[in-house]
Amino acid sequence: MQTKSSPDEIQSFLTDASFLRGGHADRVVFPENVEEISEILARANRDQIPVTVSGAGTGTVGGRVAFGGIVLATDKLNHIKSIVHEEGGGHAVVEAGVILSDLQRAVDREGLLYPPDPTERGCFVGGTVATNASGARTFKYGPTRNYINRLQVALASGEVLDLRRGAVRADAGGRIRIGKTIELQLPKYRMPATRKNATGYFVAPEMDAVDLFIGSEGTLGVICEVEARLLPKPEGLLSGVVFFADESDVLALVADARARADARALEFFDRESLNFLREKYPTIPANAVGAVFFEQETNSANEETVLNDWMAMLDQHHAFPDSWFATNEQDQARLREFRHQLPVLMNEWFARYNQRKVSTDMSVPDEAFPGLFRLYRETLRESGMRYTIFGHIGDNHIHVNILPRNDTEGARARDLYLQFLKYAASVGGALSAEHGVGKLKRDYLRLFYSDDQLRDMAAIKNAFDPQGILGRGNIFSEELLSNVR
Repeated sequence: MQTKSSPDEIQSFLTDASFLRGGHADRVVFPENVEEISEILARANRDQIPVTVSGAGTGTVGGRVAFGGIVLATDKLNHIKSIVHEEGGGHAVVEAGVILSDLQRAVDREGLLYPPDPTERGCFVGGTVATNASGARTFKYGPTRNYINRLQVALASGEVLDLRRGAVRADAGGRIRIGKTIELQLPKYRMPATRKNATGYFVAPEMDAVDLFIGSEGTLGVICEVEARLLPKPEGLLSGVVFFADESDVLALVADARARADARALEFFDRESLNFLREKYPTIPANAVGAVFFEQETNSANEETVLNDWMAMLDQHHAFPDSWFATNEQDQARLREFRHQLPVLMNEWFARYNQRKVSTDMSVPDEAFPGLFRLYRETLRESGMRYTIFGHIGDNHIHVNILPRNDTEGARARDLYLQFLKYAASVGGALSAEHGVGKLKRDYLRLFYSDDQLRDMAAIKNAFDPQGILGRGNIFSEELLSNVR
């Protein structure tokens, strides 16, 4: 097992896409199998040494930014062990450090589909499970949680669990027993009535033990191996990036498509987003003030009908005739690349101005989305700051990136962010729809959960990790955890 401790060698493992500063650790360890992970954790637990799990570093909430102790890097757990065809699809067994795009390409060659598709395609599969990642295709398929059959997880004690979905469930009273020694009463807080949620620990009546670890952000155990459910690869696909001269037409199209089309993705870009994208895509129509990226699966029987239905909707809502469409894989890849470019440009902005990322990730119930969208649009236009509004509009989940150029603007941006959070909390929304809580958002949990609910959530953490070594600072502050112990 490789170990690195030189500051120059480990610096890249102390940052992520959040741009959270000040990370430090004694060393970074690179286990090559679950036995080595178990040994690292058992020793750290005995000596009460913090352990921060490091994936690919694509997270946006500071989850892998360690403040002391050991960084456990999963880079060498990078094997796709098997891809198996079954009736109605199949499954793949992969180690946690497999790059998601490598898995997707491998199953595609087998005529299969792994639906989760977060924007950062260089992420590790283990990281996507740890954050219950989603992405554009979540509109049709739902988040990562829906595609996990089995998890191999190493606990803080060093015990290794092999959990198959359906094998261990909570009883009717909410008690669940996991592994050799863990037995706990699950909290009764309700999950928000949103299409997407990645905020703290999942709970549900008679829930599956697997679901406790999905979205737990490296605080309950280290995900070592994943068995993922696969679907048949769609026969065909229609996709497009369609432009509009009036934002009201964009929103009307989205509402119409949600009601009438079987789209797998509906993504929004506002005027400011298009202005950024014009740096790389000068053919974006000059008078476009908004755009929608869509995808819908087709087959030989319905391809013409699907195309005609979309053309009728686009004509009804005044889409530009010179919008972009794709029916072959090469052109579809270009459109997906367009959709993925904006987050890349946003990260370049934050790095250029050396500012901490200020980006929303809230989702709200269907009926509350129009009000949240109006708040975003009106408040940001009055702010005088640069910003973008884009993302998963089909799921009532759009990202606002506020783009400060100096510390003064950074403080104003965080004030606006707090205003948006309070609104989302007031209408029953989720703090995070897909990126998780990490270190950057943990203090905002109090807007969405009561103190008693947070203590109940923290009690789950303490049951799995009584020494508090795993993912220290993620989701919970040390103060909150110490009050529960």
